[in-house]
Amino acid sequence: MNADPKSTSTPATGGSPFTRSIRQVNLRQLCSGGAFLLVALGSLVAGPTPSRSQDIPTAPSFVDDFTSFDRARWYVADGWTNGSHQNCTWSKSQVELSDGMLTLGFEKRKLKDRDFACGEIQTKQRFGYGTYEARMKTDAGSGINAAFFSYIGPSDKQPWDEIDFEVLTKDTSKVQVNAYIAGKGNNEKLVDVAGGADKAFNDYAFVWEKDRLRWYVNGQLVNTITDPAKPV
Repeated sequence: MNADPKSTSTPATGGSPFTRSIRQVNLRQLCSGGAFLLVALGSLVAGPTPSRSQDIPTAPSFVDDFTSFDRARWYVADGWTNGSHQNCTWSKSQVELSDGMLTLGFEKRKLKDRDFACGEIQTKQRFGYGTYEARMKTDAGSGINAAFFSYIGPSDKQPWDEIDFEVLTKDTSKVQVNAYIAGKGNNEKLVDVAGGADKAFNDYAFVWEKDRLRWYVNGQLVNTITDPAKPV
């Protein structure tokens, strides 16, 4: 991670929000909650394999190594919040690209009605069953949530569908995996990250199938649930 990514990076901006649809998910990477930098290095992979239960066509597979920022693929959140539970306003200035690294930042800066500015990117297209993977490194600090996840549905309301990797960076030795189906969870599990999520780049992947959902950390299977397409 760059100690000062702003010194050499270029803002990655542009794009517009997409329309969401149940059972078709978009990928999101974000940081929210405190002084934080999340860096994605190497690649982000999405590999959908649509099933008959998914009646809306999904986008083709892709690998993004962030040697450049694909504005046709990524939407940069800017000028809005996720709701009253979040203490920062999304800002395109917190999304920066340098030397194959995508940095999502967080800083104490008054923006609209919040005291902090934070960074997030989302895919513009929707994806179905398949393999999703990100290689990332977090910082450390209390009150921070660094996440790589899929999401579909209303914002901050029920029902919604979500598949998570979340690092609460007060304890970077662990990552929480979880899934919400129709707004219902109870699938969370804390998993060890060898060496710490903030010390090196780690690979986080989930494989979403019609009857099974699996999470992997650095190639190791860490959690499995069955019937992920059905309400919990």
